[in-house]
Amino acid sequence: MNTTGKVLIGALAGVAAGALLGVLFAPDKGSETRKKISKKSSDAVDDLKQKFEDLLNDFNEKFADTKDTVNDIYENGKDKATEIKKEVKSALS
Repeated sequence: MNTTGKVLIGALAGVAAGALLGVLFAPDKGSETRKKISKKSSDAVDDLKQKFEDLLNDFNEKFADTKDTVNDIYENGKDKATEIKKEVKSALS
């Protein structure tokens, strides 16, 4: 399992443990406790969404960079092949 997966599992486990402890030790009424839990879980979901979006953005940037590198290599190879082809033709003439 990669580091990102471990971080996400750890974050989810932390949220679950925090919610459970919050319910067990809450001095508030049940309705207030449920609101707090709902708010915290909503915040956790928003945080996970943001991390996922950041991960996708990083992936897209790396993909674009790799694509540019591959295109550059292709163009250089194509130019080199054209040069070699011209040299062979001139050598045979």
